[in-house]
Amino acid sequence: MKAFSYGRARSLADAAATANKPGFKIIAGGTNLLDLMKLQVETPSALVDINRLPLDKIEETSEGGLRIGALVRNSDLAADPRVRQHYGVLSRALLAGASAQLRNKATTAGNLLQRTRCYYFYDITKPCNKRVPGSGCSALAGFNRIHAILGGSEACIATHPSDMAVAMRALDAKVETTDHEGRTRAIPIADFQRLPGRTPEVESALASGEIVTAVTLPPPPPGVQVYRKVRDRASYAFALVSVAAIVDSVRGRIRSARLAFGGVAPKPWRIAAAEQRLTNEAVGARSFDAAADAALEGARGAGANDFKIPLTRRTLHAVLGEITRI
Repeated sequence: MKAFSYGRARSLADAAATANKPGFKIIAGGTNLLDLMKLQVETPSALVDINRLPLDKIEETSEGGLRIGALVRNSDLAADPRVRQHYGVLSRALLAGASAQLRNKATTAGNLLQRTRCYYFYDITKPCNKRVPGSGCSALAGFNRIHAILGGSEACIATHPSDMAVAMRALDAKVETTDHEGRTRAIPIADFQRLPGRTPEVESALASGEIVTAVTLPPPPPGVQVYRKVRDRASYAFALVSVAAIVDSVRGRIRSARLAFGGVAPKPWRIAAAEQRLTNEAVGARSFDAAADAALEGARGAGANDFKIPLTRRTLHAVLGEITRI
């Protein structure tokens, strides 16, 4: 690890100003950043700690939703009674991530902004367009078992690792930000993470000098909420495929559906056509297959990850079957 300086942000404006300085990085939980620094994937000249800022509250909004501060710890968010009762898909997704110790440190904003777990991104001896733009993508012809089958490009097929973000995508969350000039905005989570295209190093919609201050959830949608994560081992592993589903059904017919997928794309993957294939349809294999067809349209494996295509289909079937039997 290279030498760096350390300080604490005195205010939100101070933290945002920090984010606008070359070589400066904000640190909260540090569960991802410190690993990257040890491997010299990240080499900041200075870290600025924001843990003392008042961004650790979960508050009800006037519209009937929740506002989650950027510094709310994953364990606290998962355990909040309002989240457990009204946003069960989010609680389940959080509890499926990492370990209890990491969830006690990891923050809401940090979870959204965590970097990919691509092997080649972490190995500074290998070409990686996300780490060194223009150097190439080693995963395309390398070991790509955990990589994307949707939304990738010839420049990058890395996946986004967050479980929480997949649930928030199904819930239509918005990400609140502020910049070094005090301007604020609310970014729909659908637009927050970026697909790689030709610029895989640009991973989010955040501008220079802009930081996440909160995530807002709209009022809870109708229906049963389920999060299912398929991984190599039962704990402390990232998703090969995950599904966040919210389905409202009555008497064997689906009235509405929301489907978001993790582990298969560079961002939480949600396709309106897949949800439309379920809406106003009878519960059963035929409608489930139609939804899977729409969700997987254009899916392409890179060799070792080809299995993700049938695995995604089977996982969606299992989740929809679980929901509609409840």
